[in-house]
Parts: sequence; C-alpha cells; structure tokens
Amino acid sequence: MEPSTGIFSVVLVSLLLNVREVCALHLRDGSIGMSIQKTYELTKYLERQLQVLSLNYMDYLGPPFDNPDFDPPRLNQTEGVPSATLEVSVWRNLDDQLRLMENLRAYSLLLRCLSDVNRELASPTLRRTFQHFCTSVQGLTISITGLVTSLGYPEPPTLPPPPGARARGGPPTEFLRKLDHFWLMRELEGWLLRSAKDFNRLKKRLGGLVSRLDYRGL
Repeated sequence: MEPSTGIFSVVLVSLLLNVREVCALHLRDGSIGMSIQKTYELTKYLERQLQVLSLNYMDYLGPPFDNPDFDPPRLNQTEGVPSATLEVSVWRNLDDQLRLMENLRAYSLLLRCLSDVNRELASPTLRRTFQHFCTSVQGLTISITGLVTSLGYPEPPTLPPPPGARARGGPPTEFLRKLDHFWLMRELEGWLLRSAKDFNRLKKRLGGLVSRLDYRGL
C-alpha cells in the first residue's frame, strides 16, 4: 500500500469511527427520537381535546353552527386564521426545517386567536376548557421550538403573522364573528392532522437513518 493511501485510510477510518460514536450516542439516549415522539403524542392529545372542545363550542354558538352539516364558504374576514390547505405535494417538497417553521408560525398565530376567543366567552366552564386547551397549544409551540434546536437548526425567531393577515379587531357583525371562530376550529383540526403526519414521518426518517448508519458499521 502506498504511503498516501495508508494515510488516507487512517483518516477515513478515524472519521467514520467518530460518525459511528455520534450516531451511537443518539441511538443510546434517543433524545431526538424522544423529542419527536413527545411532540407527535402532544398533537394527538390536542386532536382528542379539540373534538370535545369544538362540539361544546358549536353548541355555545348556537344555530346554524351547532348543525353537524353546516359547511359555509370561507370569507375574507377569516384570513387572519392560517390555513392548512396547502397542497400535499407542495408541503412535502419543503424541507424539514421549513415544515417545522411553518408549524411553529401557524400554532403561534392560532394561539393568539384562541386567546381572543377565550376572553369573549361568557361561560366560566367553557372558558376553563379553552384555557386548558390554550395551555396545551402553548406546550406544542415550546415542543416544536425545542425540536428545531435539537435538530441543529438556527433558533427560531419570533415569527410575525403571515402577510395579508388582518388584525383581529372583530368582524363587523355577530354572525361573521361566530363564522370567524368556526373557521378557527376547522383550521386547528387541519393543522393538527397535518402536524401529526409531519412528526410521524420525521421520526421514521431520522430513526431509519441512524439504523442504516449503525448497520453499515460506520
């Protein structure tokens, strides 16, 4: 073996051993995998919470919002609520960092909207339920922020509302105000479904990467 080849082999082996040690560390402590799993479980918990909260809140709003078949068009007044209706193909083409940032921005804004609704509630029981839900959503934003930093991405800044979002000063009529809140619940449901899929895919992808590296003996 030529000297240069021998030196290259030593450097390569040293580098690969270091990669193996890093991967083995992540595999042993499972810190990233655990963070993703906890974030995923929190989205599923929020989904269950939202099912009950939405039913109770629609009953509180009264007709026609308490009708399960009520499916109104979305008006411009609801544009302050971030939509989860981006095409699946477009969403999947975003990288992990962008998807996490979009999730964080959405829940940060949705939390503001929920807090506005909570302040308007006349029912003490429903207000307590809303407050508990708001606390859980805040926990989700904290969990996503921690996940971003755990994956080595830059610490997320305080994210502003998306361009074109209106200030939530309240719709001009009672019906439009209720419609605004109806769409808040609808979009929350959409985001939680999307987020659960995101975190599940992320866990499988990163877990598979660590397993493949370990299997190859790197």
